[in-house]
Amino acid sequence: MIDRRGFLRLGAVGGGAVFMSGLYGKAMAAAGYEDFYFVQLSDSHWGYKGPANPEAQNTLRRAVESVNALAVQPDFIVFTGDLTHTTDDAAERRRRMGEFKQIVGGLKVKDVHFLAGEHDASLDNGAAFHEFFGPSNYSFDHKGVHFIAVDNVSDPGARIGEAQLAWLKADLDKQAKDARIVVLTHRPLFDLAPKWDWATRDGEQAMALLMPYSNVTVFYGHIHQENHHMSGHIAHHAAKSLIFPLPAPGSQDKRTPLPWDPAAPGKGLGFREVEAEAKPVAYQITEFPAMKG
Repeated sequence: MIDRRGFLRLGAVGGGAVFMSGLYGKAMAAAGYEDFYFVQLSDSHWGYKGPANPEAQNTLRRAVESVNALAVQPDFIVFTGDLTHTTDDAAERRRRMGEFKQIVGGLKVKDVHFLAGEHDASLDNGAAFHEFFGPSNYSFDHKGVHFIAVDNVSDPGARIGEAQLAWLKADLDKQAKDARIVVLTHRPLFDLAPKWDWATRDGEQAMALLMPYSNVTVFYGHIHQENHHMSGHIAHHAAKSLIFPLPAPGSQDKRTPLPWDPAAPGKGLGFREVEAEAKPVAYQITEFPAMKG
């Protein structure tokens, strides 16, 4: 019988690249930690209409179908922001959030964690997001891993802010220095491409709080492409979008969407599985296309 790890490695042959993010701590070999996996989706931009994705009304639904078709369902699912496309109309913003919530309600897995993106939250400091999805920063534990959702989008200035940094410090103070910690956020916490808004203005303060912990990994969205970066011992992994891909960081003057390819409508779009392995501590990332077929 094939186990979960073997299934993932076979699935990667057809699903996409596999990236291993390994972190090692002595206590992590202790009993009580279990392997598990979750799915990360990001940047669905529900409500977008434009040439970058003429099939925008169908892409999110097809991504839900693709996740539901996984042979082994994940423990939980995370959406790392930009659930909806920005609008100045407060009523339309809420309508889009309601439609998004209804569509993702079709997921087989009901344990779903949502983060805001600047398209969801920057125009009203997250008010509508809070109404539909609850707090924009929070933490939870799953099978020996401590997850922290950081909101770096509700502030229109792209800051986490002093109050939330104090909350983050208090949350981290409860963790052992070798605790397994996964940070979920929308914007990168490092300066990837500041001129494109691919940075967090006080991200270095968050990173300074995280640095003393030996087993930290960050998963984020925002840049609409797979990207892997190391800040010392901390790995950062950006996810693909469910709406349109963007160019490589800083590769051109503006971050305009890559042209739609009618011959390959799902090109550059996708979601990922992340398997959290207990011994040794590692995160196996398997990329999948957003749409079947």
